[in-house]
Amino acid sequence: MVLVADLLADNNLTANYFASDVYVHGTLELGLLENRRGDRLLALPDTLIRAIYAGLDNETGQASMLVLYNCGRWWGKNFYIRFCEELTDYYNRSVSGLSMAEFMQALQQCWITHGWGQISLDQTYQSHGFLVIKIRASAFIDYAPKLERPVGFLEMGVLQEFFSQLSGQTLHCVQTACESLGAEENCFVLGLEDRLALAETGVDQCLPHAEIMSLLLEQRA
Repeated sequence: MVLVADLLADNNLTANYFASDVYVHGTLELGLLENRRGDRLLALPDTLIRAIYAGLDNETGQASMLVLYNCGRWWGKNFYIRFCEELTDYYNRSVSGLSMAEFMQALQQCWITHGWGQISLDQTYQSHGFLVIKIRASAFIDYAPKLERPVGFLEMGVLQEFFSQLSGQTLHCVQTACESLGAEENCFVLGLEDRLALAETGVDQCLPHAEIMSLLLEQRA
């Protein structure tokens, strides 16, 4: 027999904390959006995102790429802190105590709920020291200036800082495939900076993602 007291004491929550139907709360009369902790959320309309890109391009020119990347790093650091705080409060244990499945499920749902696209983790190259993050339907790349190279500079910064905080190592991030160039998804490779030099070269040469990864593996052989 299962005792009611045992059920009340069971803190093993299985629902996804970031599920859209329970995470976001809005008050139309006041124009407010909040998460389930009561923290304020900000909705960014398409026109504002376009205006930010256009304004940066007008004010900083080619340096806008670096500005976006550094803004992404700042955002990624703060996002990691908030992400861990919310999961720790919900599960009543630290993020390091979560299984990889629990962690990735939370991250994937968080990304969707905030409207940033669909994120996934490719661990194929993890044993070689590289982590590949893939994002589909990016909320930002579609509005970025069209260049002859990947343009997810904001997300590069976010992912670099987020996973650096998570791993306790200073990681570097290179985008190797981009929806703006016709790819089905955006691919970001994370690893130690000196090991990703060939990836940077491959991007400059407009090599496809698979070929860049082959170069990185040959370098490690």
